[in-house]
Amino acid sequence: MKISLIQPGRNNLKYLKWAYAAIRKNQGNHEVEICVADDASTDGTWKWCQEMMAKDDNFKAILNDTGKRLGHTILYDRLVNEVATNDVAMIYHADMYLMPGALDAIEREIEEKTIVSLTRIEPPLHPDGPEKVLLNCGVEPEEFKEQVVLDWYEKNKDASKITPGIFAPWAFYRKDFQEIGGHDPLYAPQSKEDSDIFNRFVLAGYKLVQTREGCVYHMTCRGSRFADGAKRNPDGEVFMKNRETDEWLAQNIRSTRNFIRKWGTMVEHDEYLKPIITPKYDIGFHLTERCSSNLIGDLEPYCSNLYVDDDMTIKQYIEQEQSQTDFNLSERVSINELKNDVIVKFDPLLVNQQNFSILANLPKIIQDSGEVGEFELDIFNVKINKIKTYERDLINCNTN
Repeated sequence: MKISLIQPGRNNLKYLKWAYAAIRKNQGNHEVEICVADDASTDGTWKWCQEMMAKDDNFKAILNDTGKRLGHTILYDRLVNEVATNDVAMIYHADMYLMPGALDAIEREIEEKTIVSLTRIEPPLHPDGPEKVLLNCGVEPEEFKEQVVLDWYEKNKDASKITPGIFAPWAFYRKDFQEIGGHDPLYAPQSKEDSDIFNRFVLAGYKLVQTREGCVYHMTCRGSRFADGAKRNPDGEVFMKNRETDEWLAQNIRSTRNFIRKWGTMVEHDEYLKPIITPKYDIGFHLTERCSSNLIGDLEPYCSNLYVDDDMTIKQYIEQEQSQTDFNLSERVSINELKNDVIVKFDPLLVNQQNFSILANLPKIIQDSGEVGEFELDIFNVKINKIKTYERDLINCNTN
């Protein structure tokens, strides 16, 4: 099999080197093209990339030399569309060790309109789940217990077990990726771009496969989400809580709000991380009283349009929020009469944590109702003028 591995990186050179060595060691008889994007690193990544391109004909790299981070959302797609040359590609993190036989497992499962995920073996830094294996073999290349993880794999690999989930690393046909428009730049530089494209794969009818025979050891977001090196408690155990960089936390808030604007709900998935997609409805919020721009900010992502009779507060909100989204907030928030399929009228000053959950879950409430009509729900008057769903309009981000 010929496959292109897609690896953006920013200041994580030691992980890139470690991942590269494992790929070349364990790629078997497969022809692996390694495609790296240096995202304005300052740790010597580009110099190393140049050295590797001179030595390895199947190593390709591009440089973001703007001095400003572009992020995974943009660079994944540049590598897939402009650098990779093989029909099959795989989104692959810099802090992953490719296990022997992993590419054999992908070759057995991959076909058009199918996304194949390898099983992650990880140190216990995040909550457990049936889609991964918790095994502490280190979080830094210099402490990696290679033989321990290889011994575990030989005893536990299971060629017969397949589950329907999706997460990195995931392999795909490049033309299938391109057919739905790749990652949505709405989420640049990163966070929620993966959840968004996974939703769109499902809506497009693609098959999701997780192979339990093919595995990687994953050091869990080293160099992208978490600051500097691993932090340890007095017993030497690594901890990650409250370790995210300020940059990542701020971007995660932006991307989460944009995900809700686009899909109408928060990210949802089952225990194997297969997306659960709630119908997308055209919902308008009619605020019967004036309120602060902060409260408008809490409400706005959960609707298509928001009406409030307060030009000054609307202007204030748009000025403070427009730079955080590609959505045109002047179209979303206004004093224009609402013409949405569903209109929710309420006094925003009566919104509290408990009844706000009704707004957050309104698409499910509408789905359960299933009929045109008007009803009261806590402080909300809900008028359903038309039952129509729009989530399938989101499949190709080039047409959104």
